[in-house]
Amino acid sequence: MSDELASGLRELAQDAETLPSVSGAEIRLRAVRRRRRRFRWTAVTVAGACAAVSLALVVALNLTGGDREDRPSPAASPTAPPSTPSPAAPDATVDLSRRMLTVAGRDLPISSGSVRYPTATGRMTVVTKDSVRALSLFAGKYMEKVAWVIGLRAADGTTNFVGTLTSDEKAPGTYDVTTGWIGLRRADAVWLYKELALGAVVEVRGATTPTPATDLSPSATEGTVLPGGTGGAAPYPGRTAATPVPSVPTAPSVVAVPAG
Repeated sequence: MSDELASGLRELAQDAETLPSVSGAEIRLRAVRRRRRRFRWTAVTVAGACAAVSLALVVALNLTGGDREDRPSPAASPTAPPSTPSPAAPDATVDLSRRMLTVAGRDLPISSGSVRYPTATGRMTVVTKDSVRALSLFAGKYMEKVAWVIGLRAADGTTNFVGTLTSDEKAPGTYDVTTGWIGLRRADAVWLYKELALGAVVEVRGATTPTPATDLSPSATEGTVLPGGTGGAAPYPGRTAATPVPSVPTAPSVVAVPAG
């Protein structure tokens, strides 16, 4: 290689190494252009990613669309009927089979309606309280003044009474002698009269348990010996063994008249 050629190549290389002179404005312009190119690239990248995600969701929904149509919506699913609230516990319970009235954890022996005159059952409400009231003995033929009487009424209008069974205090807890009302010993009747307020709920359950020689209607007891007594009708005021026996209707009844 000749010296002239080598010298020319060196001069050319030196010229190439010399940086071109660029003004400050040109440098800023170039920087702005580079930022714009990066922003456009970033925007394109983000848009592409969003499009890809949207496409994936559409594909997934289309693939599972058949299953969703087969499944019933929650709103269309059958629902269980609302449960009926159970009634509140009664304030007192009368078990005719056991001849027992239970209230406030205390058991009181009772005597209810005889087999011929069964005591009405069901939930009843205390509606009246009388210190003395006349109640029937033999299907309304004979009346007796009963002390500490609590009046009961059921939702269907059935009425009944709880009071002192003064004619035969041996009957409560032993045998049934009334025409449907519920008899208590005097001390128990006084306590219950104070314990139960108006509006209290009394539930009468069970059925009268038959016992021999305890039907106190005149036709059934005349000349017989009753538990705790001697003679069918003689123990009751105003009647003797020789008193003519009145006819007795077969339908049970509970009659109340104003105290006289």
